[in-house]
Amino acid sequence: MMTAEVIPMARVAAGTIEIRHLSKTFGAADAGRVVALRDIDCAIEKGSFVSVVGPSGCGKSTLLRIVAGLLPASSGSVVMDGQPITGTRRDVGFVFQSSILLPWRTILDNVLLPAEVLGLEKAAATRRARELLELVGLTGFEDKLPRQLSGGMQQRASIARALLHDPKILLMDEPFGALDAMTREQMNLELQRIWRESGKTVILITHSIPEAIFLGDVVLVMTARPGTLKHVIAVDLPRPRDMDVMASPEFARIAHEIRALFSHAGTFD
Repeated sequence: MMTAEVIPMARVAAGTIEIRHLSKTFGAADAGRVVALRDIDCAIEKGSFVSVVGPSGCGKSTLLRIVAGLLPASSGSVVMDGQPITGTRRDVGFVFQSSILLPWRTILDNVLLPAEVLGLEKAAATRRARELLELVGLTGFEDKLPRQLSGGMQQRASIARALLHDPKILLMDEPFGALDAMTREQMNLELQRIWRESGKTVILITHSIPEAIFLGDVVLVMTARPGTLKHVIAVDLPRPRDMDVMASPEFARIAHEIRALFSHAGTFD
């Protein structure tokens, strides 16, 4: 098990995301102030896959939104390439809990939405969108509407949309939580493949300990609110991984280690 050791600035590689003593408080002192995050401190290496688990309401999604620049920190900072993240950035892609596809637009047009918002050249963006739809296994569904696709296929389209502008970082907030168990397993395999082929840095929020271990290079384990970083656990399992790895002794050991961190606090979902 690794603790949340701070990496000295001289050792931080290009593309590393540095989360430095990050805290977030909602509300004023006289209006029911809520401390959501307290003193989160870690570094996420470029190209790594990081899973984040913790009890409901511990601030996982808040942390992800601060990294995305969608929320300001109350104190501390998030830094990438030496620059603080203080607002939304073009080099960050975000996948939400639901696909949030526009129902009146085809799958191809949904994937092209960031190109319209960012003013990207249409022909190049369309070529890129078709390449990404092939990457996520949706070739042949470009002209379908979202309602004509399964939930898993819709989430694949949302991943393609998040990758359209070639972000350095892909942030995912429980993207498979609403899927059935078999579809979720298939999406885990697909996400692993997409990550390996794209080379992006991925941060995944999940309530599933097996999912966190299966996908992650490391698992960040958070406490109940106010969310703090309890432990950083390395996942030393060979890649690419298949579902059989879940039956391995090392997988079971890591899962037991994570669950043991919450045994004193009752159930962990």
